[in-house]
Amino acid sequence: MQPSFILINPWIFDFAAYDLWSKPLGLLYIAGYLRRRGCRVHLIDCLDVHHPQMKTHSDVNHLKRRLYGTGKFWREVVAKPPPLQDIPRPYSRYGLLPEIVEQELKSVSSPSAILVTSLMTYWYPGVREAIRLAKDIHPDVPVILGGIYARLCREHALMRSGADRVVSGQGFESLSAALHEYGIHVSAKSGDAQPTEYPAFDLLTKIDYVCIMTSSGCPFHCQYCASHFLYPEFSRREPGEVLEEIVYWHRGSAVQDFAFYDDALLVAQEHHAGPLLEGLARLDLDLRFHTPNALHVREITGEIARLMRRTGFRTIRLGLETSNMPLHRELDNKVAPGDFEKAMHHLRRAGFGPRDIGAYILIGLPGQSVDSILESIQFVGAQGAVPYLAEYSPIPHTALWKKAVACSGRDLLSEPLFHNNTLLSCWDMPQKKELPRLKRMVSEIRERYRNGKAQGARHKVQGSRR
Repeated sequence: MQPSFILINPWIFDFAAYDLWSKPLGLLYIAGYLRRRGCRVHLIDCLDVHHPQMKTHSDVNHLKRRLYGTGKFWREVVAKPPPLQDIPRPYSRYGLLPEIVEQELKSVSSPSAILVTSLMTYWYPGVREAIRLAKDIHPDVPVILGGIYARLCREHALMRSGADRVVSGQGFESLSAALHEYGIHVSAKSGDAQPTEYPAFDLLTKIDYVCIMTSSGCPFHCQYCASHFLYPEFSRREPGEVLEEIVYWHRGSAVQDFAFYDDALLVAQEHHAGPLLEGLARLDLDLRFHTPNALHVREITGEIARLMRRTGFRTIRLGLETSNMPLHRELDNKVAPGDFEKAMHHLRRAGFGPRDIGAYILIGLPGQSVDSILESIQFVGAQGAVPYLAEYSPIPHTALWKKAVACSGRDLLSEPLFHNNTLLSCWDMPQKKELPRLKRMVSEIRERYRNGKAQGARHKVQGSRR
């Protein structure tokens, strides 16, 4: 008999969280991998916004959902952990009520192993709570932790997560090695549930949208980003293979909304994004595409912009980060003078308006001035796009990590909770006091475009990110 597994996507514990095309894509790939080999797989998504039992609880607020499948998570205010007691904001558990997750765990008898994923390093309280509950229900079953937190903060995860095994390697080979340690062997027998390369989105209660990764890694080495550590090699799928997956979900599950999880979707477009979009254009399907991880500005040509418009791109996010070119050369060197203006020109000519195009602006960087952020906000608004403030999170194994540790007043090395971007851990109090002013300026630009008043724009024509 083939082994059986419980796969858990944990809760989020944070000051704020929003479902901006947020799905545990890596865990769904693992679910598909195991199921195709004849294993029994039970998915527990603690962030399931469609779980039928949640709607029967009168003490749970009505869940607001928005266009294209995004919206709020279920939320319950909980006590703040001791390191965050000085933060004057409510702290919440986002996701299902614990008793529902407990019922889900009890519904599976004698699993071979429990696999838990993780995302942000500062969301580890949700990981730890999911593991604690799993071990209470199935005390003799090994719990294996993987994901981003497990890889970026391995030592902390070994000491604090409660998992029996922490997998910090990449790919199915690392998981197989961990399973072998517990005498669990997954055969090469192939099931017939799905084509080999597709994640098991059908295990979700409802498919609002599908997340697509056409590549892993990134050729850039931005100082604030951990992509190169998590994915040392930049690799890509064949455009035709990606096209087949999109068609599979659209025709088989009536999916219209697709969110690209790539870090470098448009890089070397003539061999990748170009052929993919041309193939989509020929099929002329009724689809909507979203880019929460941001597109590289200099890769947007007139032809790519036209193809994006024709194939149904609805949410375009550009990775500007800052309009300060000397700072760009120091941080990432991925935007040169004039690149953003050219990209906006191509997008406007293709028919995109301000409400379609947003540009991420990093704030809270070590040594960053508030004035430079104000200039970036004004620059984006004047170009006919909506600025989106992206608070910097200090991330281990990035080039900027040592500088962040040196300038922060918090113990970033031993407490991942202080990596939380809400804290702006690398800014002093006078800088933090300017945050409301920055947000007001962004709101004014967004409201101006929402009302169709484009004064100050050059043309009148809009997630953590993952």
